[in-house]
Amino acid sequence: MKHIYALILAVLMAAMPAQAQAQHVGDDGLHKADWLHDTFRDLSEDLAEAEAEGKRLMILIEQRGCIYCRKMHEEVFVVPEIEKMLEEDFFVIQINMFGDVEVTDFDGTALPEKDMVKRWNALFTPTLMFFPHEVAEGQTAAQAAVVTMPGAFGRWTTQNLLSWVLEEGYAGDEPFQKYHARKFEEQSQ
Repeated sequence: MKHIYALILAVLMAAMPAQAQAQHVGDDGLHKADWLHDTFRDLSEDLAEAEAEGKRLMILIEQRGCIYCRKMHEEVFVVPEIEKMLEEDFFVIQINMFGDVEVTDFDGTALPEKDMVKRWNALFTPTLMFFPHEVAEGQTAAQAAVVTMPGAFGRWTTQNLLSWVLEEGYAGDEPFQKYHARKFEEQSQ
């Protein structure tokens, strides 16, 4: 009987994509991916480190038990093109919507994660916040963010948003929705 269960388990594991098998959840109930950076959560220092590595700073706000966070980690962030961008082009800091780890905002204010998330008016998980290369003195993360994406989106919206941020589309004349429509049409051909 043990052999039958072992065989069934082996078949199920073989049927799962390698990326889904690699996903794990930490003690805080949040998914942990290799491309997440564990820092002291001092955003000015994180931005400096991101810039030193030639990457864009991104904050990922999540919460324990979030089905949309799980969807992003298990279905979207594991798409090879997206995962490659997250690893190579972004410096991603994970914030727990209801966590107690201290976060120091760009303006120097230090609060537990749960209070900082309230300060930023982030209501949904996941929420992705992207930052410019430099943040003006006295700005909060909510004020400094060049793009904030509240909620879960599919592969193409997420991939195109990451590309748009890397291309600094937010500074140009083509809004993301038009960029996304154009890229989606190109990708569909």
